[in-house]
Amino acid sequence: MSSPDGWEGLTQATSEAPKAADIDILYGKVFKSTEGQRVLSHLRSVTIEQPTWIPGEDASFGYVRTGMAEMVRMIEKRIGRSNNG
Repeated sequence: MSSPDGWEGLTQATSEAPKAADIDILYGKVFKSTEGQRVLSHLRSVTIEQPTWIPGEDASFGYVRTGMAEMVRMIEKRIGRSNNG
């Protein structure tokens, strides 16, 4: 079924930056420090910057590495959102 308004019934999505939650601000405080940046850089180097899947290894290792890398990405996203709070 289609909307009676057709395309005119749609609204433009806003491009507001997501508002920071309290936990995002805490992540920002921790990881924006010099020490936090060093830790985050290390975490990135041992997760995101490494191959996820290695030929010959059991596939489950790749799933674990993907999950570890996703945790680092989540931290980076929270740091970014902390700038909006």
